[in-house]
Amino acid sequence: MLIKALRNGLGMIIVFANWLTLPKPVRRAPAEQERVNEQARALRLYQFRACPFCIKVRRHLHRLNVPVTLVEAGQGSEARAELEQQGGKRQVPCLRIETAVGVEWLYESSAIIEYLDRHFAPAETAA
Repeated sequence: MLIKALRNGLGMIIVFANWLTLPKPVRRAPAEQERVNEQARALRLYQFRACPFCIKVRRHLHRLNVPVTLVEAGQGSEARAELEQQGGKRQVPCLRIETAVGVEWLYESSAIIEYLDRHFAPAETAA
């Protein structure tokens, strides 16, 4: 019980520190931002609010100015069951990507960030 309280407290400190130090989002021409917004509608990020790896992905989404739907996959939630049944794992962060051929579930923060950079990074900052 004490460990859970410490973990929750530390999680809130991490969330607060993240909020204080958010990077500036990329600025795009309105038409380009609308294209990004349209593509982002096919994405959902399954996450835990205070998970450091989830925060890493959310910071990158913020920096790239990509408005992805966030899905809290806490214990006992419908989202957690969906993540496990459809994605195959309970692991977060997980990016659910809807395409014309089906749904892809992308795990691991580094792989998700690579995907985001390939699809959303402006040409001058693409890795």
